[in-house]
Amino acid sequence: MFKIFKTEGKARRGEFTTPHGTAQTPVFMNVGTQGAIKGGLSAEDLRNVGCQIELSNTYHLHLRPGDELVHDMGGLHKFMGWRGPMLTDSGGFQIFSLAKLRKITEEGTTFNSHLDGRKIFMSPEDSIRIQSNLGSDIAMAFDECVAIPAEYKYTKDSCDRTYRWLERCKAELERLNQLDTTVNPGQVLFGINQGAVFHDLRIEHMKRIAELDLPGYALGGLAVGETTQEMYDTIEAVNEYAPEDKPRYLMGVGTPSNIIEGVWRGIDFFDCVMPARNGRHGHLFTDEGVINIKNLKYARDEGPVDPNCDCPVCRNYSRAYLRHLFAAEEILGMRFAVMHNLRFYNRLMERIRTALDEGTFAAFRAEYSEKMSKRI
Repeated sequence: MFKIFKTEGKARRGEFTTPHGTAQTPVFMNVGTQGAIKGGLSAEDLRNVGCQIELSNTYHLHLRPGDELVHDMGGLHKFMGWRGPMLTDSGGFQIFSLAKLRKITEEGTTFNSHLDGRKIFMSPEDSIRIQSNLGSDIAMAFDECVAIPAEYKYTKDSCDRTYRWLERCKAELERLNQLDTTVNPGQVLFGINQGAVFHDLRIEHMKRIAELDLPGYALGGLAVGETTQEMYDTIEAVNEYAPEDKPRYLMGVGTPSNIIEGVWRGIDFFDCVMPARNGRHGHLFTDEGVINIKNLKYARDEGPVDPNCDCPVCRNYSRAYLRHLFAAEEILGMRFAVMHNLRFYNRLMERIRTALDEGTFAAFRAEYSEKMSKRI
């Protein structure tokens, strides 16, 4: 399923094949949490901005419209009109970040819905069943995301429990993929490495989950309170023990610089709400850094958001017009901004892959890693 064509240092250039198509890696997955990109973008828009893998969330879709409804509608691909590869998060991060009240036991997690407060129980098996109903190509294991700073003993106990949950997730997915009613019997499971910023716990946990020989492995529980350098150091420590022939996914990260630095350290998959969220607030990514399109200095600016960008917004509209849309609170402004940012991220990955193909990624990193994330 995963092939590595070329390396440059620890950076890897490859591809990952799923029942709904093949993604070129390194890849950024565009986040459609509830089966849609916040900001008014459709599945067709995602195709137009170069999205390869769409990511949706188990927790949110379980609450509404309900995963059984999505199953009965033919799965999430059909429901939202997306024909390419898809990954679903397990719901674990949302439970631990959104639920005001929760109780964790060996069996699973009891929590209150952030929508109406009703009590919900979710086990590893429940998470996998929900993801099977959604029919994604990649299902993520159910885990606990420990907040940073974290207490060492609690983190160790959590890692042990997350490993036992992973074994249960694997068994349940294998069972479900044998059923005639399963939407996508080719669905595969990615394990998630945890351990906060304790390198010994991270390494021990990665060694254990690697023995399960899963199709892919993620680094979870980062970008949740640690410093950027702590994150980079953790990636470097863990990747030494991650299977070399399996994709590595850095969950929920991040800025263009984070992505470039993650690739440099051997990461293949990324996702983050940042491009869409920042776009909705008028913060737009360019090759020279991040601009706030709401600033007065753009009121008469006839140029595109980024002269190097090939997105529909940069090809057809000025900074002045986009600023006007935000000032007038027209929803089109938010849609255009999100569209540009997602194209910027997907184009960034295209440029990274080209640099790896040509053996020039070190030079690309030196030129753009710091510059792309600075505020103008």
